[in-house]
Amino acid sequence: MSAEAEASGGLMSHLLELRRRLMRALLALGLVFAALLPFANEIYAQLAEPLLRFLPEGGQLIAIDVASPFFAPVKLAFFVALLIAVPFMLYQAWAFVAPGLYRNERRMALPLLLAAVLLFYAGLAFAFFVLLPTIFAFLTATVPEGVAMMTDINAYLSFVLVMGLAAAIAFQVPVAVLVAMLLGWVTPVQLSEWRGYVVIVIAIVAALLTPPDGLSMLLLMLPMWLLYEAGLLVGRVLVRAKPAEPA
Repeated sequence: MSAEAEASGGLMSHLLELRRRLMRALLALGLVFAALLPFANEIYAQLAEPLLRFLPEGGQLIAIDVASPFFAPVKLAFFVALLIAVPFMLYQAWAFVAPGLYRNERRMALPLLLAAVLLFYAGLAFAFFVLLPTIFAFLTATVPEGVAMMTDINAYLSFVLVMGLAAAIAFQVPVAVLVAMLLGWVTPVQLSEWRGYVVIVIAIVAALLTPPDGLSMLLLMLPMWLLYEAGLLVGRVLVRAKPAEPA
């Protein structure tokens, strides 16, 4: 068999394996979504709770569009299904790429992947239980006299998803720091020297993502800074200084 035929056969087997992994991932997402769909309204009610608890008695969300009462809960059910199915989907992706990695690459990549997933969920939990209640407490307290705060369910869903995604991405700071150090882009000494600039960048990001009150900004800024320091601390342990090359 010629080298071209072997290469063609290898490529075809990889494509078939990729299709099999994708089908499994999509099937898992579809099954979870189908299981959650009957409870879409209950899931949305749970999502609305951080805002409803701060509204005056009788306050509620409203639906401006005719189809919003149907599509908003369904959209939320899909995102929740995606969050539940993500570990299995990532496993399928890992099972596809892992055979092509060296042993040391697998040994380093798997813990980083697991840490990124756990930090992503931790960021979502932080946004729902800490950040969003603080933001809504501030926003409802600043409503002008004579104005009733009634938010559209689609607008509320978009706001909550953006804030949750922003917090989840912000919690990836230690993973980004570790990857940068392991790849040799920066050193622990450089990151320590840049700490002041990093804090300024974190403060700017937190200010852009949160309403204009200091408490919400600090609530997002503080964990980002602590996670940066945690990533730097772990990086100092993992990264070994390379021997100096002879002149």
